[in-house]
Amino acid sequence: MKERKPKNIFVQGPIATSFIADSIQKHSSKTGIGGHSIFLGQIRADKIDGKEVASIEYTAYEDMAMEKMLTIREDIFAKYDLTCMHVYHSLGKVAAGEISLFVFTSSAHRKAAIDACEETVERLKAELPVWGKELLTDNSYVWKENT
Repeated sequence: MKERKPKNIFVQGPIATSFIADSIQKHSSKTGIGGHSIFLGQIRADKIDGKEVASIEYTAYEDMAMEKMLTIREDIFAKYDLTCMHVYHSLGKVAAGEISLFVFTSSAHRKAAIDACEETVERLKAELPVWGKELLTDNSYVWKENT
């Protein structure tokens, strides 16, 4: 039986667009893939009580989150005919306009990739022990319920 080993999904700070582009480019040699689905979570400059969100500072129970991600990954692969799945989530401070979540699924057919990506994002939001503290432009903060 193959050993279950959680993969580190965390990136310190924002997820660089060059990293995302490189991840996509690496899949061009995988000619059995017919469809990719990508979700990018970007920090919004929401208004809260007349103040603007400048950034979000993410924290997590990392070991627990990686174990939970492994379970989610196994469930998604059992349900959908995927070729691969990649998930990266920021820790630390991520400014408005920057990327904090990158989910990338690939399959021989688009529907499996799209459905798997959507379900993965929803499960991450509901199940991962990751929290965000919204840092406002006046240096106050608000705890974000769902990352």
